[in-house]
Formats: sequence, structure tokens, C-alpha cells
Amino acid sequence: LFDGIYPFYPQPRKPSGFNVSTIIVIVVFLTFACSFLLITPGIRGRARLYWTLRVLLSLIVGAVIVTVQFTGDWETGWVTANTSYKSFSRALVNVDIGLHVGLAGVNVTLVGNPVNQVNETIDYNEHFAWSFSADYDHSYGEGLEKGLPNPILYVAEKFTTQSPCNLHRQYRISGHYASATLWVAFCTWLISNVLFSMPVLVYGGYMLLITGAFMIFSLISFSTVRNSLMCPIHFGTAVLHTGYGGSFWLTLAIGLLCLVAGIAVVALHYFNLDLLKAFFDLHKDKAEEYQEMTQVCVNSHFAKKEL
Repeated sequence: LFDGIYPFYPQPRKPSGFNVSTIIVIVVFLTFACSFLLITPGIRGRARLYWTLRVLLSLIVGAVIVTVQFTGDWETGWVTANTSYKSFSRALVNVDIGLHVGLAGVNVTLVGNPVNQVNETIDYNEHFAWSFSADYDHSYGEGLEKGLPNPILYVAEKFTTQSPCNLHRQYRISGHYASATLWVAFCTWLISNVLFSMPVLVYGGYMLLITGAFMIFSLISFSTVRNSLMCPIHFGTAVLHTGYGGSFWLTLAIGLLCLVAGIAVVALHYFNLDLLKAFFDLHKDKAEEYQEMTQVCVNSHFAKKEL
């Protein structure tokens, strides 16, 4: 007992499926996409397909760049183990323990097998932030005061600043640099859309290349944590191993897409400009573009007067 009460949650905790910031970003970009789809019937001919393809791909790129800033699955890992559930108790529970590392913090998930054990519902998902405005050690201290289950506290302790594992410094610095490069990629993505609408197509292609390059730089920054020795997380004989998660591979795919699209735009500018203009709905008929006056009528009276 702690001051006459049990230091555990009186009600079972419910795991959160999505980050609120992620939902807001998705809703905003879906609103833009739906607004554009409403006006596509007003675009005639083949240009409708080209406009739809360009706008939707561009919105997907922007949505991914912003969304992965708030996701928590850049690196994930799961392990099933028999471990103690509470302090000062010998009772063992069979649980799935998950670790989800994001750019701004870490999520630790605990799910029982089955969920109802030792007269409690074991279903937790706790977030510990390490962004500039957050104090990880303070969040961990609050978890101790709440009486979180032992497996969650054991994993979270590995990322504290006082831990000999030094995981906090590695992940925090790499996550901050990855986040910064992604925001730069978002800015270059905005500039590329402005250049495509001006239109200055070749420079828009260059900015797409820079966007893809900065997305790849963010992945390289986050991957630097794998170069150092990782502190093992043991639960008896079981070990929690982590690997790159969905956000990492999604960022890689979109970064490669930007590089391919940028190379295609630049290549078409130098080798097939007419096709590039047709795709961006800028193609004009050559007879109109290079139209010349075939006959000139001159009034001889005014011509002599000028002479």
C-alpha cells in the first residue's frame, strides 16, 4: 500500500490507436484531395487524368512528409514473455511487450495473453516523449508514481538519461536531426509545387530531387543509432529485438518516388519537352506557337509619307 491505497490504476487503461496530430494531418490533406476531385469534371479531355495524377501524387508526398513526424513506428519490436506484473508480487503473467520508437518519443505496449489475468485487464500503451518541449525523465517519474506495470517501467527505464545504455541520447539526437531534415523536405516540396504552377518545370524537377534527397538524409540520420552497440532488453530468456517500422519504409518509398519523378521531369525537359508540356497541360499547337505572318499589306501613300 502507498498512503493507504494501491499504486495502480483503478480502471483498466485503454491503448490509443492513433496520434491526434496524425489524424489532423490526414484529415487536412484528405480535405484538399476531396476539394480537387470536386472540380475535376470541369477539366476537359486527357488533361483531367494528368491533373488528377499530379495533384494526388503531390498531396500524398506532402501528407507522408508531415505525418511521419508524429508517428511512433520508425522502429518497432515485439516479444512474448512470462514476467512479473506488479512490484512486490511473485505472480507471473504471459504478455506481449511491444516497443515503438518515433522521432519525438517512445511507446511501450503491454497486452496480456489472454487480456484478463490476475483479476485485471492487461492492455496498456504508454508514451514517453523526448522532444525539445518534453522531459523524458519527468514522464518516467510520473509512470513510477502511477504504478505502471513492471514490464513497461523496465523498458522505459532503458531510455532514461541516467541509464547506462545511453539509448536516450542516441535516439533523441538522431530523431531531432531526422525531423529537421524532413521539415526542410516539406519546404522544398512546397517550392516545387509553386515552380510547377508558375510554370518553371525544370526547376520544379530540381526541387523534387532536393525533396527526395532530404528525405533520404532523414533516414540516414535515424539509422545512425544502429551503428552503436544496442542495450539488450531481456525478459527472462526472451529478448526484445527491434527493426525498422512502417514509417521508415514509407519515408524511403516516398523519397525514392520524389527522386524518380524529379529525374523524369529533368530528363523530359532536355530530351522531350513537348511531352513534358503535354503532361503539365502546357502544350500548344506548333502552328499557333510559331505562327508567322505570310502576307503583309502596306499602304503606299503612308509608306512614301514616312520616307
